[in-house]
Parts: sequence; structure tokens; C-alpha cells
Amino acid sequence: MKPSGFTYHRPDGVGGALQVLSEFGPDAKVLAGGQSLVPLLNMRLAAPEHLVDINRLDELSYVRVDGDDEQRVVRVGATARHTDVERDPAASGALPLLGRALRHVAHPTIRNRGTTVGSLVHADPSGEMTAVLALLEGSMQLRAVNSTRTVAAADFFLGPLESCAVAGELATEAVFPVPAGRTGSAWLEVARRHGDYAVCGAGALVTLDDDLRVVSARTAYISVDATPVVLDLTDEAGAVPFDTADWVGAGRAAADRLDPDDDIHATAEYRRHLAGVLTTRALHAAGLDAAAPEAVNRDGVRRLGAASTEVPR
Repeated sequence: MKPSGFTYHRPDGVGGALQVLSEFGPDAKVLAGGQSLVPLLNMRLAAPEHLVDINRLDELSYVRVDGDDEQRVVRVGATARHTDVERDPAASGALPLLGRALRHVAHPTIRNRGTTVGSLVHADPSGEMTAVLALLEGSMQLRAVNSTRTVAAADFFLGPLESCAVAGELATEAVFPVPAGRTGSAWLEVARRHGDYAVCGAGALVTLDDDLRVVSARTAYISVDATPVVLDLTDEAGAVPFDTADWVGAGRAAADRLDPDDDIHATAEYRRHLAGVLTTRALHAAGLDAAAPEAVNRDGVRRLGAASTEVPR
């Protein structure tokens, strides 16, 4: 199918883009990478009268790390591609979870064009970056002609394919806080084929103290609810050395707390089972990453042959 007719706008600056969005309000849609929007247009599931292409807004194409060691953040501008974020050495060094999750986003050709901020605004409950932003307690910056507001991830995602951005606003930046202290991460998911939407995905952050005891254990999930779900499993894991923590018990607790639905890809019970298994393994991998980052690979999983505890089943 072909999209219905629309007027195409291609402003040269953020101010011009905001003026167009303000003028046409709900009749306008923003085009960045187009990897989600263009298929919707072609299937006529979206039919805006005005399309505002922001790809000339080079001032929003940045990926950078700001702040000191205690309060560092990774800032991603609206026209930065997934690949820009994944391959940025400073961002990857400060926040390995970004690269670990991004490698599960569709395929390289899509990541070369799709934008991280656009993916967040699209608010797909299967989208990896939505859960990463929620797990890190990040935020989104929304600008309009006469206002700028910062919205926490917990308030940004309202439902499937629904964010709190309103007509006339442009999402200009995503902010991913870098966890303080000895914190490890992991991202795992199950899909029918690599690059497909995940049947279930889980990200984990584990923080250890100087004695390698668990201080914090948190997880986030995709494809289990209408918005990203974040769980604090610190109590279930126990304030014990990471290699004796009850990651299996934490996985069971996570499965009990989640309430997925059936769909054409999986039953709710199977999805809940996956969430429990992924939770156990992701927490274990994140704990190992925090204790011995040299022993895990780029996905946060133990390197073959590396000395470590056995992966829980």
C-alpha cells in the first residue's frame, strides 16, 4: 500500500521544526529514522496531513557523556541513530547496558537508520530502549515553541504506542543516568529469530559493595505488559556475596509479580516462565559483570572458560 497524501516539511533548525509542529498540532507527525512510522504510513494506520522531517537538525545528532563520576549521564539527541549510540566509545564505556540492549534491536540495517529517541517516543512495549530508560530511571526532554519539560521514564510511557508527548512537542533528547558504584548489567531476550520482536526480554542491574555483597538488584522487561515493567528484587536476592545470592528465588519472585497476556506468539504462562528464567540469568550475569567485568562478554554473559559461578538454571 501507499500512504495517504500529506504535506512534507523539512526545517533546517529546531526552532523551525517547533513552529511547524505548533502550527499544525495533532495533524503533524515527526519523521526521524522512519523505521516505525513509514510502515504505519504505508499501511495507513497513520495518516497525518503534515510530515515534519527533522533529519536536517544536525544539532540533535549527538551522543555524549556529561557530568562527574558521581552523576554521569549519557545524552542522546533526537537524530542520533541506534548505531551511533551502540558504537560510541564514551557511551559504551560509561554505560555498557546501552550497547548490550541495542544489539537486540532489529537488524543492522534498521539500526543504521532508526533513532533511539524515535524508538522511545514510539513507545512500543516490545522496544528494548523503553525498558533500558525505565530501568536506569532516565528521562526525556520535550520542547515546544514556548516551553521545555523533562519527563521521567516512569511517567513518559502511558500505554502501547502511547507516550506523554503532546501535539506541538518535539522529543529532543533522552537522558540515561550512569549507575554509581560497582554496578553490572546484562540484557537477555528470547525471540523466534534474532532481530524479531522479543517474546520476552529482561535487563538487569546489580550493584555490589566493596565486599561483593549485593546492595541492589533491579530488572526491567519488554513484551510482558503495555509499558516497561521495572522490579526491585534486592530483598529476594539477599544482602549476601553475589555468588551465593538467590538469583533463582529472585527469578521465581519476578515471575509471580508479572502479569503478561496471551497473544499469537506465546501464552501468558509461557511468557511468565521465560521472564523467570531470564531474570535469574540476567541477574547472575549482571552480578558477575559488577564483580569481574573482564569475565563477561559484550552482552554481559560469562565468557566461555572464564572462572565464575555456574549459570543458574
